[in-house]
This record gives sequence, structure tokens and C-alpha cells, in this order.
Amino acid sequence: MALLSKKDSKLILDPLTDNNPITIQVLGICSALAITAELNASIVMAISVLFVLGLGNVVISLMRNIIPSKIRIIVQLVVVATLVIIVDQVLKAFAYELSKTLSVFVGLIITNCIIMGRFEAFALGNGPWRSFLDGVGNAAGYGIILVIVGFFRELLGSGTLLGFKVLGDPIEKTGIYAIGYENNGFMLLSPMALIVVGIIIWVQRTRNKALVEDH
Repeated sequence: MALLSKKDSKLILDPLTDNNPITIQVLGICSALAITAELNASIVMAISVLFVLGLGNVVISLMRNIIPSKIRIIVQLVVVATLVIIVDQVLKAFAYELSKTLSVFVGLIITNCIIMGRFEAFALGNGPWRSFLDGVGNAAGYGIILVIVGFFRELLGSGTLLGFKVLGDPIEKTGIYAIGYENNGFMLLSPMALIVVGIIIWVQRTRNKALVEDH
């Protein structure tokens, strides 16, 4: 017997493509604009959201039958805030410099539309296993966009990836800098993140015409 049924597999696979939280649902886009100037920060934020959403969905699912409807939003905020505090403390313990870069944005995970939306729309009405898969799928869909945007912004803006020089040395004029290439400083500005996300959306809709909205 397969570990995942076809229906369960869609919970993970759909958010990666045809129902991506950022490019299709246009949720959680603020962090995609703010912290993707470096690939390292993009990866850490993606992993943080994966932890918070995956585990948070399970906790909300386990509590779904005992949460009074009038205070369900408050309960959801308490759950996600607790998980975010754990993430923040782990970052401060093991990656302090990066935690300073991400500090305010890690805190904003608490109000991330993707997380609260999945709690409300899925975890409150489904069992722990399916809720976990839904959380992992949506977090992965969110994370893959952050990583793609971070990859191109750091590569074209700084000539590096994860801090390592991959295009050569712009001071010594080695690598492709020897033929006159210069880093595009605009890629490090937040508006360029929006343009990169826009290009991803365009490519996605070009490949799948069903995603194009009728007007």
C-alpha cells in the first residue's frame, strides 16, 4: 500500500505549481520582496515557515474539536506565536548574524496569510496527517519561490551564491568580470523582487493556460 494516496499527494504537489501560495494565491508576498536579496536568508525563511506551518497545522488539527469557535483565531495566533518563538530562539543560538537580518520578518510569520489561512481553511476541518501534508505542501510552495527569487537576486546583484563568489572577483576583474560584466545593483532593491516574482508568474501562466484569468 502506498504511503500517500493520490488525493494526499495533491496536498503536497498542488501548492508547488498550480496552486502556489505566492504566484497563484498572492499570499505571503511581503517576505518574498523583503528578505530575498540573499539566498541564505531565503532558504532559512523557507525552512522556518515549513516548520511553523507543518507543525502548526498538526497542532490545530489535534485541537480542532475542543477549540471554541469564538476564540479560534486567538488560539491559532497563540499556536503560531509559540512556534515562531522557537524558531527565533534557535536562529539566535545557531545563526545569530542571520537572525539579526531576519529578525522582524521571522516575527511577521505570526501574521503570515498563508499560515493563518491554512489553519482556518484546512487544519480545522481535517485530521492531523492530511493537515501535516497540507502544511508541508504550502510551505514548500512558498519556500521554492523564495529560493528562486533569492537565487537570481543574489547572483545578478552581488555575483555570489550563499556568499561565495561564483562569477569571479569584481575587484580583481576575474571570471566574467574580465569581459566587462558588472553586477546589477538594482537586483538588491525590493522592487526587483516584485519583478522577478512577476516573471515567474508570467512563465507559469504561459506554460499552463488554465491559470490565466478571464476578464
